[in-house]
Order: sequence, then structure tokens, then C-alpha cells
Amino acid sequence: MYDMNKTILEFVTWAESNGWIITLKSEPGLNLDHQFITRYTNMPPEYTAFLYVVKQCMTSSEQTWFLCEADYNNSSDSDFHWNEFELISLEAAVDDEGWRSEIMTWWDKYLPIMMSVRDGYSFYAIDIKNEIGSIVRGEEPEFEEVNKVADNLHDFLQLIMSDSIKLG
Repeated sequence: MYDMNKTILEFVTWAESNGWIITLKSEPGLNLDHQFITRYTNMPPEYTAFLYVVKQCMTSSEQTWFLCEADYNNSSDSDFHWNEFELISLEAAVDDEGWRSEIMTWWDKYLPIMMSVRDGYSFYAIDIKNEIGSIVRGEEPEFEEVNKVADNLHDFLQLIMSDSIKLG
């Protein structure tokens, strides 16, 4: 078993030394929006630990970023909502209630944790219903077609630090 707090510390140190813009919370804690936590009741403790200490985390290009507490509470400076890609899919579904329902049901199973506008829109999310804790990647135009990239957040952060997942 791995120590997630150690992994987070390693990742923060790595990110800082690789030019990422990273801000830790001055006071640890987590206060997520009620609607958000009602929707995502099965958030893995590893990701909760990350949110507990990290306030902001993005690549130096500012084109790829982890979603953090302010994003989930709709109080960040970002032009993107934490569920931006779900909203785009819902907009595409227009008045097709069956399709809209399928989209919302799909996103209920995947918690977005990272977004990118580098080389088009893409995201990483945590599977919270099927392979709980695994990390998947999706991209436009079919956001709901994803590929598994890691078994858990620890492995995902390790892949970023080893440059196996290139986020630039």
C-alpha cells in the first residue's frame, strides 16, 4: 500500500520544481458545495486528501489544471466550470431528454479532476461507480468516450512525475 500524503508531497515538490503554478492551502480543510457532495458521495479518500491541502495546481502554460475546492464550489477565477464538458455535451443534446439523461447519468459516474485546453479540450476523471478510484481520460468531441490511464490517483501522479503522461 502507498502513503497518499507522501505521494501528494512528492507531487507538490515535483510540480514546483517543474515550473507548475501550485498553491497550498494556508489552512487545511475542505468545505465542498452541498450539491457537489450530494452528487459525488463516493469520492475516493486519496482525492479528498489532495483537495484538503492543494488550493491551486496548473502547468506553467496554464493550459492544464487540477480542479480544486474553489472550482467545485464555483468560486474560482477560471472561465471554465468544473463540469464544463458535461455542460457542452448537454448543450449538444439540446431538447433530446433521453440523450440529456444519458449524459448526466454518465457524468454521475465520473468525477472530473483535471481539465486541459492544450491541443483541444480534454479531461481526467476518477471513476466513482465501476472501477472505483481508477483514472480515465476523455477528449472532444465525444467526452463520454474515455480510456483508463491509471488504477488510482497515486499511480496517476506517478505517471505525471515520470513524464509518462505529458501535460506540458
